Amino acid sequence: MSEKQDTPVAESVPDTKAAGPQDPGQPAVKPVIAAKAAKRANASVIGMVIALLVCVLAFLPIVLMNPTPKSDGYRPNVDVAAIAANAKDVAGFTPVAPDAGDTFRPNYARWESGSGTGVPTWEVGFLTPKESFIGLVQTRKANPTWLLQQTNNAPVTGKRNAGGRDWELRDAGKGNRSMVLQYKGTTIILKGPASLDEMSALAAAVVKSADTVSPAPSTTP
Repeated sequence: MSEKQDTPVAESVPDTKAAGPQDPGQPAVKPVIAAKAAKRANASVIGMVIALLVCVLAFLPIVLMNPTPKSDGYRPNVDVAAIAANAKDVAGFTPVAPDAGDTFRPNYARWESGSGTGVPTWEVGFLTPKESFIGLVQTRKANPTWLLQQTNNAPVTGKRNAGGRDWELRDAGKGNRSMVLQYKGTTIILKGPASLDEMSALAAAVVKSADTVSPAPSTTP
């Protein structure tokens, strides 16, 4: 009898790592999500949708109570005539307050003491019907240097009649242009990028306003 005992042969276990590529004839294995995990995922999505709806419903009344502003934007309420009347005493003359109806909208009116230039001025800004801008400046202490500064050193290019008066036209051919009138002891300047037609329309209203006030007192001793 042999001392050696029969040793059982180990059962071979297939090595999945060493296995070759999957047989193309067999269907691909799809991952399967556990039922509890799928339920939790669905619950999260539903919760996000509900939260979004709650936010929309909460802000909807606020939006409805605050309608979008009208397209013409903010229009400041500037009473040019009242401000001009208040400036009369300090100015030494009655500043013009042209009334061009609703077509030219004033966005400021003020009296400037002229501390920097030495020339006190009455100033009004107008938005034109074509959404451009015209600035009005009036003073009774104009000088050649100040006049050049106000008109951006533009040369005199001719005259333009408005309101029955001949205004001096100064235009450099690009950018701002100016119309200048010496009238009733004051110098009146209209300036800005607006068209000459719009400037002439406002100039006519300026002359009409100037005709209703007394001339400025003479500064000659």
